[in-house]
Amino acid sequence: MTPQGGRRAYAAITVIAAGALALTGCGGSGGGDDGDDGAKDKDNAQRQQAQIKFGTAADSTGPAPAVSGAKTGGTLRVFQRDSFAHLDPGQIYVSDEMVLSQLIHRGLTGYKADATGKGHTVVGDLATDSGTPSDGGRTWKYTLKDGIKFADGTPITAKDVRHTFERLFSQVITEGPTYVQQWMADKPGAEYRKLLPDGPYKGAHLPASVLDTPDDKTIVFHFAKPKGDLPYALAMAGYSVVSMKGDTQKAYDKAPVTTGPYKIKEFKADKSMTLVRNENWDPRTDPIRTAYVDEFDITFNHQYEDSSRRLIADTGENRTALSFTNQVDATNLAKLHADAKLKARSVDGFQPYVGQMNINTSKPELKDVRVRRAIAYALPVSPFVRAYGGEDAMAIAGGLISPTVSGYAESDPFGKKKKPAGDPAKAKKLLEEAGKTGLKLTFGYINTPEGQQYSNAMAEGLKKAGFDVQRQEIPKDTYYDVISKVNNKYDIFHTAWGADWPSASTVIPPLYDGRQIQDGAQNYSQVNDPKVNADIDRINGITDAVQAAKEWNKVNEYLLSEVVNVVPTGYYKQVQIAGSGVGGVVYDDVIGGIDPRKLFLK
Repeated sequence: MTPQGGRRAYAAITVIAAGALALTGCGGSGGGDDGDDGAKDKDNAQRQQAQIKFGTAADSTGPAPAVSGAKTGGTLRVFQRDSFAHLDPGQIYVSDEMVLSQLIHRGLTGYKADATGKGHTVVGDLATDSGTPSDGGRTWKYTLKDGIKFADGTPITAKDVRHTFERLFSQVITEGPTYVQQWMADKPGAEYRKLLPDGPYKGAHLPASVLDTPDDKTIVFHFAKPKGDLPYALAMAGYSVVSMKGDTQKAYDKAPVTTGPYKIKEFKADKSMTLVRNENWDPRTDPIRTAYVDEFDITFNHQYEDSSRRLIADTGENRTALSFTNQVDATNLAKLHADAKLKARSVDGFQPYVGQMNINTSKPELKDVRVRRAIAYALPVSPFVRAYGGEDAMAIAGGLISPTVSGYAESDPFGKKKKPAGDPAKAKKLLEEAGKTGLKLTFGYINTPEGQQYSNAMAEGLKKAGFDVQRQEIPKDTYYDVISKVNNKYDIFHTAWGADWPSASTVIPPLYDGRQIQDGAQNYSQVNDPKVNADIDRINGITDAVQAAKEWNKVNEYLLSEVVNVVPTGYYKQVQIAGSGVGGVVYDDVIGGIDPRKLFLK
């Protein structure tokens, strides 16, 4: 996943940031110990993602579990800020389009959620199960279900699946995830395109040694290295199946042939979209989706304040409305918390993003781990949480892995949950032991109201421990470009990163692999630890998702307690509300918002 604020950033994250000062009214002193709020810690632990397992054929059999009290029929109105830039599955890599894809697209695998939206199993969606690995995870076999069709009535076959992946190598696809393509080609970056530069459009195909479709039901992926996370990757919207017969190449991005329970009746970019039932969707083949609503009427250009105001008012058509990704704006959050009836119509949960203060380990003055530990203990994190909206916007983070990630384990080696204002006394002692009292730190911060607020307070906390902190602003439009330079001039700076799927394999390797230090890469702290590098290679070869999650957590603890290259700040959250006439409203921690697959009208 790209950084928070990047192309794949969840649209709702920015809303609380935009109105944070109006909500909190807090200055930036950073002083005062927020204390150990046991109730909040307990709630966070309950909200964490349970261990996600790869499901069997039995788990993958439809129909999806019925939603309690659900009724069939009616039109549900959806208020969205942004229009959908992409409808072609291969081009989808932002959150609002990913939510839409839950209704119109299907892939080989998907996430089967429990009634709470917190427990998930990766199951076969179009496939009969989550996949059968062999050869140590280098080979994965999938078998298609019977009775699966595109919205035009054409049967879905292995040829369509092969076409789906081959077209991803062509220049028709310029957005979307690239994991599977890179795994197939065993090449980094954009070099994967060399394997099939024109995709399938000039008659060429991937060799059977890479992607084999021996019959209309069977798909076999062959990789040079073990890929234990393939079932997760295939559940991404970007790998949903595309019709070989109906592929109109670039034009497919505006009018795709769908496979989910709904199809697109009309789409007016920047204005509206209407979804109606896909009569060729068979619920008996689908263990993931229900389809109670007859029609979704989606309109765009609703700013967060507008959608919040409409849904809180709950009048007329607003009673049967919600937003897929708009969250309650910061100003209206106060109203929501003051009114029990409003709060009863709201849901909240974690997003996949974790904030962290990077310590630039390439700097000579930061080579001493005692200095890095002093920064970690001194740094106050409560100012950061306050700047972005307080407890409604995020929970104080103890580790590097989000509660939305499978196998999340509580972690807090720096004691931030007990002392979110920092421990300057402990930090000062460490700095004195290192003989570095008065050490100058250049603190690069994003030039936004929130960045101004938290950087001021954090700098004051560091000064209490004996650091000489010099703040330097970085323009928001080029922030990640600047800090991702190998020779940047900053000692500390903040970033946020989220998992592309609920596995730390999309967190630890991109951020902390020492072989990935280069301009534009995401190893922002420029850490190059031999043990971490070796652990990444070892864990990437583990095909047991449960065991892999345990091993990633060990790397998390090692990085924080022994390497000390980053300091966690916050686990990002959001709050959403629906009209009183909408049922089945559940916040799904994998989707990062309301689950559209369970909705009905009361």
